Amino acid sequence: MQLQHPLLFHHFPNSSQMAPKIKATLLVLGLSLLLLLQEAVSVDYGSALTKSLLYFEAQRSGKLPSNQRVSWRGDSALKDGSDVGVDLVGGYYDAGDNVKFGFPLAFTVTMLSWSVIDFGSQLSAGRELDNALAAIKWGTDHFIKAHPQANVLYGQVGDGDADHACWQRPEDMTTPRTSYKIDEQNPGSDLAGETAAALAAASIAFSKSDSDYSSQLLDHAKQLFDFAKSHQGIYQNSIPQAHFYSSSGFQDELLWAAAWLFRATNDKAYSDYLSSSGNTGGTRTMFSWDDKYSGAQILISKLISEGKAPSDGNWGSFKNQGEQFICNVVQKGSNNVKKTNAGALWWDSFNNLQYTTSALFLILSYSDSLSSAKSSLNCPAGTISSDDLISFTRSQVDYILGKNPKGMSYMVGFGSSFPVKVHHRGASIVSIKQSTAQVTCQEGFNVWFNSQSPNPNVIEGAIVGGPDQGDNYTDSRSNFQQAEPATANSGPIVGVLARLA
Repeated sequence: MQLQHPLLFHHFPNSSQMAPKIKATLLVLGLSLLLLLQEAVSVDYGSALTKSLLYFEAQRSGKLPSNQRVSWRGDSALKDGSDVGVDLVGGYYDAGDNVKFGFPLAFTVTMLSWSVIDFGSQLSAGRELDNALAAIKWGTDHFIKAHPQANVLYGQVGDGDADHACWQRPEDMTTPRTSYKIDEQNPGSDLAGETAAALAAASIAFSKSDSDYSSQLLDHAKQLFDFAKSHQGIYQNSIPQAHFYSSSGFQDELLWAAAWLFRATNDKAYSDYLSSSGNTGGTRTMFSWDDKYSGAQILISKLISEGKAPSDGNWGSFKNQGEQFICNVVQKGSNNVKKTNAGALWWDSFNNLQYTTSALFLILSYSDSLSSAKSSLNCPAGTISSDDLISFTRSQVDYILGKNPKGMSYMVGFGSSFPVKVHHRGASIVSIKQSTAQVTCQEGFNVWFNSQSPNPNVIEGAIVGGPDQGDNYTDSRSNFQQAEPATANSGPIVGVLARLA
């Protein structure tokens, strides 16, 4: 008979007694591991990047190219500009309507261009550089057409009030396509300045792949900046129909344009304009299609870190104010941006995510500058490293892409749950490829807008306005504050996703 060690026998019960305990322990360990794995599952930023660029194809106006990938869209607005004898066909519809608003479009193109400038290698690695350049060119080709003379710029096609009174596809819309311009007698320094910034930034984006086109863009940018400086005024005073995108002032656009032109040319005339400006903007509360100060400040800060600009005088003020904006966004400042209950950045109940995507772009762009300089950001509430900025950005992007209390991605078509009743005319009405029957102004509301069914067309990559401060979201076409996507939301996130992918 084999003897058992008494201590061994005492500490371990027989197998029949051990089995339930082992099973319970394994169950707990298994559940814990599952939770850890779910937390560790990385978001597919590459897929989100691809979709973010597809969205711009859904917003195209004009004659669509043979390589158009969004197949439910068709040609539209092919006579734009005929009322003034200028070819204004092309460009983008701004959001869920069928109007071409030049002011937010220019900001969108500037941010797409900055994405290529700062994150071109990542876009190339993700095989999306050509699509990003195509998205920029669809906008810049339109700007070239819209700038037929040095001091003339067409800044809008379509009447927003008439358009909003109808719910029609762009392919067979019947609303007026009136063209509106600024000129010497009716100036718009903000519109001209922002368009100059877009063209200057785009000239850098195309400098490696198409030098002739790059030079053409830069020539238009220089002319528009001179026009903006020499004939000053707020553009909606000249184009009252632009009230949907009213500008709060034009000094920020002039600084923004000068900064981009200096970045593109290294011309002392533009650095002199920046160094002699009487207004560096102060620390801003947001960066958007209307307020460019923070963007100019960070762009200038990057020039300083690269040794292309001094750090004293105005330059130092730009840098300090831009850095304080970032500190406030990442919750380490003296006037931090608000957050939702679940921790998402929060600015406004109307299209909040537009402010999030633009702020995140600045954070990532500047994080790379800090990394290159082997430096960190000294904020009022602590020191922030480049890695800290990237981690913060990733957490905010993850929230947008589905890691939120609703479990919903606020990028349409990404993930298993996303908005299906997006406030968007073209997406919510049957494709003209499936039915060529005219959808009249009111029929669109009756049959399609008021439908309880999901949109017949999924507008992949669109970033909707997003949830409220309590992390709630109502998926309804009538909820335009939350459910309407816009090009200004998506322009900045292209670079953000490229950097994270």
